[in-house]
Amino acid sequence: MLRSTEKKEEINFIASGTKLVGDLVSSGDVRIDGQLNGSIKTQGKLVLGESGVVDGQISCQSAIIGGQLKAKITTKDLLTLKSTAKLSGEIVSGQLAIEPGAIFSGKCSMGPIIKDITKIDTKNLENSKEKLA
Repeated sequence: MLRSTEKKEEINFIASGTKLVGDLVSSGDVRIDGQLNGSIKTQGKLVLGESGVVDGQISCQSAIIGGQLKAKITTKDLLTLKSTAKLSGEIVSGQLAIEPGAIFSGKCSMGPIIKDITKIDTKNLENSKEKLA
């Protein structure tokens, strides 16, 4: 059983060789070494291992990406792209660290303006839910 060092909660783990289709919502940390087709929303840290593949939207506190990601990823704090990372999509992050060898293709927004973007996205989501009701 893996435990998060920051929050003292268990880490959600998708092992290599596992394929998950659907959305993952968690209050703790998440590690993916398998494949996930769907969105991830966590209040903790996301770690995508070298063998991990994610296709969908991601929202988390911080992330370390070592595998393949085809998504829009939104992090409140630091997003780290390891040298083995292959990211195709959009980055919205407070801070960004990219190791030499990482591959990134897409759009990137970072810095203090992120808090304003997050507020706008939340308001748009709430307005769209009201219209559907």
